[in-house]
Amino acid sequence: MSATPTTSEKLLLATINLMAEKGYDGTTTKEIALAAGVNEVTLFRHFGTKEKLLEAAFSRFHYGNEMTRLFNEDLKGYLQEDLLTVSRTYHSIMNRNRKLISIALKGSSSLPDSVLQEASRNPTHLKNLLTDYLTAMSSEGKVVTSNPEIQALSFMWMNYGAFINRLNDEEAVSEDVLDDFIEESVRIFTKALSP
Repeated sequence: MSATPTTSEKLLLATINLMAEKGYDGTTTKEIALAAGVNEVTLFRHFGTKEKLLEAAFSRFHYGNEMTRLFNEDLKGYLQEDLLTVSRTYHSIMNRNRKLISIALKGSSSLPDSVLQEASRNPTHLKNLLTDYLTAMSSEGKVVTSNPEIQALSFMWMNYGAFINRLNDEEAVSEDVLDDFIEESVRIFTKALSP
């Protein structure tokens, strides 16, 4: 986000803050506009509807773009080092976006289908990035893969489970415990996939 948030960014952040507190159905466009410091007409001009506004929030703040950059620019071809980078980045992004994730989890039965589709786009994208990475590492003889897609899902679910546990009870899982978990789970995963 820019140093001085744009009108669109203010609207997206206000949407996330209000919907995390009041839910999708309990939040009005008038409240969002007021919290963003604009009028409701400005909200409609930028996004059209409350549904499109929440879709844009998931598109803008979820982890898909950052993970794409990470896989394209920061991974070195060393399994343990790379998986530590992926796992730490994932947890950092998810923690930063905990309100947005809460909206999806708490409101999943009332959110419009288009919002749920946008929210699920990022996990699917990460699965594809991990699957491609494991396939490439396998072709270089650096990992043993029997089913890279299932192995990618296993890695994701392991990290997602840790995030959800922390989301539900942050006091029970400190930063130190999370870091120990990341180190140990990546070590085990690396050992299982090493030739």
